[in-house]
Amino acid sequence: MCGIVGAASTRDIVDVLIEGIKKLEYRGYDSAGIAFLKDGGLARLRSTGRVAQLEEVARRSGTAARTGLSHTRWATHGVPSEANAHPHFSARGGLEIGVVHNGIVENYDAIRARMLAQGYEFSSETDTEVLAHHVHSLVAGHGLSLFEAVRQASREWDGAYAAGFISSREPDTVIGARKGSPLLVGLGQGENFLASDASALLSKTREVVYLLEGDVVEVRPDRVRICDAEGRFVDRRPTISRLSRDSVELGPYAHYMQKEIFEQPGALGNTLEMVLNARSLQPNLFGAGAAAVFSGTRQVLLLACGTSYHAGLVARYWLESIAGIPARVEIASEYRYRDSVSTPGTLVVTISQSGETADTIAALKHAQASGLAEALSICNVPESALMRQSQLHFLTRAGPEIGVASTKAFTTQLAALFVLTLVLAKMRQRLSPARELDLIAQLRHLPAAMEAVLSVERQVRDWAKRFQTRHHALFLGRGVHFPIAMEGALKLKEISYIHAEAYAAGELKHGPLALVDGDMPVVTVAPNDQLLEKLKSNMQEVRARGGELHVFADRDAQVAESEGVHVIRLVDHAGPLSPILHVIPLQLLAYHVALLRGTDVDKPRNLAKSVTVE
Repeated sequence: MCGIVGAASTRDIVDVLIEGIKKLEYRGYDSAGIAFLKDGGLARLRSTGRVAQLEEVARRSGTAARTGLSHTRWATHGVPSEANAHPHFSARGGLEIGVVHNGIVENYDAIRARMLAQGYEFSSETDTEVLAHHVHSLVAGHGLSLFEAVRQASREWDGAYAAGFISSREPDTVIGARKGSPLLVGLGQGENFLASDASALLSKTREVVYLLEGDVVEVRPDRVRICDAEGRFVDRRPTISRLSRDSVELGPYAHYMQKEIFEQPGALGNTLEMVLNARSLQPNLFGAGAAAVFSGTRQVLLLACGTSYHAGLVARYWLESIAGIPARVEIASEYRYRDSVSTPGTLVVTISQSGETADTIAALKHAQASGLAEALSICNVPESALMRQSQLHFLTRAGPEIGVASTKAFTTQLAALFVLTLVLAKMRQRLSPARELDLIAQLRHLPAAMEAVLSVERQVRDWAKRFQTRHHALFLGRGVHFPIAMEGALKLKEISYIHAEAYAAGELKHGPLALVDGDMPVVTVAPNDQLLEKLKSNMQEVRARGGELHVFADRDAQVAESEGVHVIRLVDHAGPLSPILHVIPLQLLAYHVALLRGTDVDKPRNLAKSVTVE
């Protein structure tokens, strides 16, 4: 969830350390710090403010160094404070060890007890500090190099971690260790880097090496050495990162969320590029072995968290109605902690923007350990852990998504899941050639339809004023659009901090109507489908209780505007693809309400972009 940058160079790298964690601010954090070699020892600067404050302190103090680490922390163990901020130090007997760390060390209590028994003192409430003392004890007590000490110590650490270390005795060396959290090496000329995300290094290098589970790496200005989980030195082939500097810059937009909402037509076109130019859909869109796997698929299990979970809920409707295949959706963080039944012929589909979502990775491993070997990952990051863990893949080419509240990642996930539905339907003889061509044509038109929906932004901005002072909101949808109502409620609560809940509209009379009054705005997703008349009856239930309706309707839907009923018309009904279009005005509504309320749109409080801890 946090950000790590490390550098070993023949020049001053303080600007690299600070610029790098600036690029990772979108991941969410509550404190930041840097550590560096100075006058034969270690020094550090830490702050509970934004990285800009840290940068100003470094500038005023004239900080310069050739080796160092920087970090943004999202609190797990211990409150946000300067004492708990990374980097953490272990200093004793003339030796200083510094560490930054993402993840959670689950057995830190046991290690902490051992370190206390050896006379080490703790100055923070974090699990991370035990790593510094543990490595220090091996360097000081056994004469090990920093690399060897980290390699030996990491064998004892349970849980997920990506960690970087520096030592006062090895002034040109940064050591990294990875298990369960992302970490990579950036290759330069006369300098090399460590980072948790390639976007942190784009201004310095695009040549990166992704570390695998259990890897320990030694980074020096002139070389990089990697030791794998088995203790063998290995060569890892460098990758040229596909990210561009422009893709992570704001450009003319006020916020990344706004930029990413308006990037959705292009992101969708990129994701569907191989489909839009085809006359038929083939299983190999999901990998070389997909045809064999899909031919034996009898049901689908979708595992995801947050917004990706909502994508899975939409897909369940598609899979069952179009492909005629049973589907169930599980919250990844819950799935592995209950006794579930593993049925042969189950295709496990994991959905994640980052591909590093800890709960989703753990859920996939649990499913595979339960005998469900066939797995497909839908993800936005090709080199991610989730993609490596799965036999089949579909890359959602949304580009970098910086805003914490997911937008373009969600709609591209939906597009990928719709393509999966069509491929499975075709293999099950439920998709005629004529219907296949018609649906491909509808997919081809989808980016243009998205552009048309985005044109309602001015109307949505006017509606936002009605929500600015409200404390609660209710979202309603029916059928396949109920998960879209859930996603709209999540977006509003994420970035505006207004409490919002979503219900299947037919459930109103079973409890939620008790909440409806003139102070509770009710947002309704109203496509022109077979449930519209039922939905209109539910809307009347709201009006009868004095509730004020804000309705996003298809252009051809017979929904009249009247007192207490506000209507924004989108485009003509898009059939099964309608959910992808109806979520866009809900994203815009959340964005403009948040703007009016003055919240931090791209970095909402208490949240992080990539959730790499449980």
